Amino acid sequence: MIDPKIIREDIEGIRDLLQRRHMEKAVDIDQLKKVDEERRELQTQTDELREKRNRISKQIGQLKAKGEDAGEVMKEVSGIGDEIKTLDENLNSLNESYKDMHLSIPNILDESVPTGASEDDNELVYEWGEKPAFDFEPKPHYDIGTEMNILDFERGVKLAGARFYVYRGLAAQLERAIINFMLDLHTTVHGYTEIFGPFIVNDESMIGTGQYPKFQDEYYRMERDGLSLIPTAEVPLTNLYRDEIIEGADLPIHVTMQSSCFRREAGAAGKDTRGLVRVHQFQKVELVKFVDPETSFDELEKLTTNAEEVLKRLNLHYRKVLLCSGDTSASSSKTYDLEVWMPGLNRYLEISSCSNFLDYQARRAQIRFRKEKGGKTAFLHTLNGSGLAAGRTMAAIMENYQKSDGTIAIPEALEPYMNRKG
Repeated sequence: MIDPKIIREDIEGIRDLLQRRHMEKAVDIDQLKKVDEERRELQTQTDELREKRNRISKQIGQLKAKGEDAGEVMKEVSGIGDEIKTLDENLNSLNESYKDMHLSIPNILDESVPTGASEDDNELVYEWGEKPAFDFEPKPHYDIGTEMNILDFERGVKLAGARFYVYRGLAAQLERAIINFMLDLHTTVHGYTEIFGPFIVNDESMIGTGQYPKFQDEYYRMERDGLSLIPTAEVPLTNLYRDEIIEGADLPIHVTMQSSCFRREAGAAGKDTRGLVRVHQFQKVELVKFVDPETSFDELEKLTTNAEEVLKRLNLHYRKVLLCSGDTSASSSKTYDLEVWMPGLNRYLEISSCSNFLDYQARRAQIRFRKEKGGKTAFLHTLNGSGLAAGRTMAAIMENYQKSDGTIAIPEALEPYMNRKG
């Protein structure tokens, strides 16, 4: 969530932010301002009444000590107590309304983010590598995988429904190799600590990273248990330090985790219905950073470079784009997307998003740091990025490394991870 001072001091700035993000319906700004003013006024009245009750209560003891009748004063104190109770009930209701609206306000955008409405307005930063040349018509990964009998979409549907799949033989080995390769790279070269955590989390965790309450319908939730399947390992990784204070000397903290990710893809009806591009379950290696606010944008560049290194070592042509205001997620202040070239699909495909959330998630999850020992605490900054999405990486390898005989080659970087006997 954003700093509440902004709501009090620059409500018009929030209105402009929503317009720039094309999220005008996310929050009723006029209602937000009204509720904020009412709750602060009510809080003042409540505090004044409590102070008055405490002051008068002292008279009761003084009167009794003198042997005088304290009945009237006690009635007055009781009346004040009833009034405070009523005010507290109204204040709690206003605070809940304010909290819901506060949580729905998107993050402040960095000044470098271009203004735009959709992905068509994203800004190309640069391209790396060259598109592969073929002396035949390249096929999409789903046709390659089906013909090689390593991708089984029909049985995926039989087991779980649309947008699920089954890997066979080489595909299962290849994705496992991709995950292990990425984890080794990020831990031994890039300095991340590997974590393995739950794939199911509580609501506090989903609120902490920004999925709940606004986007609750997009995820798989188990109402009976009050738990949800994670949409990304960003959720358990970021919430590792929820409600904690980290010593400044321990920053930055860089962690990585591989996990299955689960998404309803409710807003993607009719889009990428074939293959591994848009599915309900997929594997991903996530990168998360906890950093001093003064270094967070430098850390964003480094994090993005870490994700790019995977593509470079796999020799996959890609481009780096800076997302525009309308395409940047609600929790992010600035996001780079890495888009890999897919010759079979004849288009670029997002394979990683790397974002700086400033203190937006830290405020929601109450993650603070103490810059100096014994000093004051402040909210740190969090960042995360895909390093990379494993299923899409495999699809990209299949399309870029396909051969005329219908098989695929294995990138040199993955050879040590492959069980070639399978």
